[in-house]
Amino acid sequence: QVQLVESGGGLVQAGGSLRLSCAASGRTFNNYSVGWFRQAQGKEREFVAAISWRGGSTYYADSVKGRFTISRDNAKNTVYLQMNSLKPEDTAVYYCAAATASYNLPNDYKYNYWGQGTQVTVSS
Repeated sequence: QVQLVESGGGLVQAGGSLRLSCAASGRTFNNYSVGWFRQAQGKEREFVAAISWRGGSTYYADSVKGRFTISRDNAKNTVYLQMNSLKPEDTAVYYCAAATASYNLPNDYKYNYWGQGTQVTVSS
């Protein structure tokens, strides 16, 4: 079992930055790939970014490429999502998730464990 807790969300103006953290406890975290997903009000959950268990491979949705960066610190059992140049359309609840898989990471069905989410609101 892996427990995930997101933090770092909040209210920011367009063009600003936030860094989300996903802290894990339980089983050995560095055996898991980690993804970030988001769900805006009234919309389906969508993939944002993912990082393989060793951190050697990263994946991004086209909508965030060049603005968001995912990274991990296995010694701290934490994955980060640095979000720059935020836009109002980035407003959503952001979830981190852990997967034993190392492929097809943009697909939410690959993930075994999910956090409770953190709200990100970008004002125009």
